[in-house]
Amino acid sequence: MSATLATPHTEAPAPALAPRERETLRHIAAGRTYLQTARHMGLSTHTVDAYLRRIRAKFNITNTAELTRIAISLGM
Repeated sequence: MSATLATPHTEAPAPALAPRERETLRHIAAGRTYLQTARHMGLSTHTVDAYLRRIRAKFNITNTAELTRIAISLGM
């Protein structure tokens, strides 16, 4: 067995999210569109998109399904 397989897997701690990033993620995970999220938060859709890009970069993910999975794992 290789040394890689023999070492226990430890998960890295979740990256910290800013309060507005958390709120945006919560809305998207609830199934709201960018426009609905933007209107509810009093933002432009460009700002919502920017928050989601930052979240994707922090977690190294690429799609909305993964965003939803992250939201669930964070207890949102």
